[in-house]
Parts: sequence; C-alpha cells; structure tokens
Amino acid sequence: MNKFKKIFFNKGSTAAYAIVSAIFTIVPDDLLISVPIADCWESSVKLLLIRILICFVVFLLSNGIYCCHIKKRKKVSINGNNYTIQVEYGDLLSIHDGKTVINFDECFTTTVGNNPADIKPDSICGQYLKNYPIDDMKALINKAGVKPERKKSEYNNQDKYVSGTIVPNGDFLLMAFAKLDQNGLGHLTYAEYLDCLNMLWEEIDKWHGTSDVFVPILGSRITRFDKDLTQQELLDVMIHTYLISPKKMKKPFKLHIICQEREGFSINDIFGVA
Repeated sequence: MNKFKKIFFNKGSTAAYAIVSAIFTIVPDDLLISVPIADCWESSVKLLLIRILICFVVFLLSNGIYCCHIKKRKKVSINGNNYTIQVEYGDLLSIHDGKTVINFDECFTTTVGNNPADIKPDSICGQYLKNYPIDDMKALINKAGVKPERKKSEYNNQDKYVSGTIVPNGDFLLMAFAKLDQNGLGHLTYAEYLDCLNMLWEEIDKWHGTSDVFVPILGSRITRFDKDLTQQELLDVMIHTYLISPKKMKKPFKLHIICQEREGFSINDIFGVA
C-alpha cells in the first residue's frame, strides 16, 4: 500500500493529474481525434486510445522529472504554524550560520581518546574538541547557571547533568546527552531519549536568541539504546517530538537537522515528506 501511494500520490503524479486535466479541458475532442493514429477505428475508440496515451506519457514524464529531483535534493522542509524544520545533508561543524548543538555525555567529558570513557576522536564531539579545545568546562557550566543532578554518575561518581541540558559556548550549544555506566560507556533507554529531546527543545527555545539552530541526528552513532533504532527512526523521533513540543522556534528562525548520507537512509523517506 505504501509503495502504491508513493507511485500514484506523490508530487510527480499530482502534477501529472493536473496537466492531464488541463489538456482534456482546453483541447477539444475534435483536435484530439485529428491526430493520425489508428484512423481505421471509430472516433470514440480513437479518442479513448489517445486519452490513455496522453495520460501514460504525461504520467511517465512527470514522475521521471520528480524522481530525478528527489534523488538530487539535499534538503527538505517541514512547515507548520509559525515554525520550520529543515532536514539537510551536510557537515555540522562546517556550518557557521547560527547556533550549533554539540552533544557530550551526561558529565560533559572533554577527554578525547580511544579508552571506553573517552570522547571518540571521529565523533562530532571529538572533532569539536579538537577544533575548539575547552580548558575549563566547569567554568562554562557555572557561567550558564547549570546545576548538576543530586545523584552522581555511575562512572567515577562524577557530577552529572540532565540529558538535554545546554551549556552555551559562543556559537555552540553544548548539550548533556548519553548517560554513563560504570565503564564510562554511553547508554539511553528509549524513554530517556524522549525526555532528552523534550528538554532539548525547551533549552533551544531558551538559548537560540536570534539565530537558527543546527543539530545532528542524536544517538545515531555509538550511543547504546535499549531497543534497535536506525538513523531513519531516530530522525523521525526527533521530528515528532519537536512537532508536539510547545517550545518551537518561531519563524523566521529554523531548526536545522543535519544528516550524514549513508546506506539505508534518505531524507526522502522522512514520514510525511513527499
């Protein structure tokens, strides 16, 4: 059924229906019958044949153009009542047009390395720390007025912060994300992920000022969940929680979700995007 809808109810097909309707409305039947096709047939049969042929050709061309368009497009927009979500392919750290969310762990760890508890060098956080070293994370946290949770982290009994909490640092919004286990590995349950996103939308509303905000697909790499979630599913969850959140960025400001192109993922497969 979904494949049927994608073929016959996409934007290409909708355009084809409109074009065919316009042709049949504007072009008189006598002109269609005058087309030199199957002259030996009765006029009614010939007219039916020509109409079917026009429908087929227009449908084929319109969908061909639409398929080329969606294969090449690099971003899609979801517009609602005074808000816009723009999902796009790109390199998060090369964007300098607004505020960029960088997800840390719950303790705002800044040590980059290959030990289990270290920030991985090839992660977004690891790349950020390489380009923008932080000498005193505690000072940034205190400056933002962010308080730790009463309960300590399971990893080394460190201060931890509510997932989704933001600490601003210039044009970057540093976010507490994955919870740490005794080995320093990042974990989240699905319920905790939802709570984190709800907190994040509130925090973005608080800190974005007069800038667009750019955020990665959270949890799509090494965060361990209690259920198997693909990058496509994580993106859909992020969009859904933002749509139902009362804390949205008002136009003209946008929430940008930046995606990495990879096998099995496409911005064209976002729920509700045609």
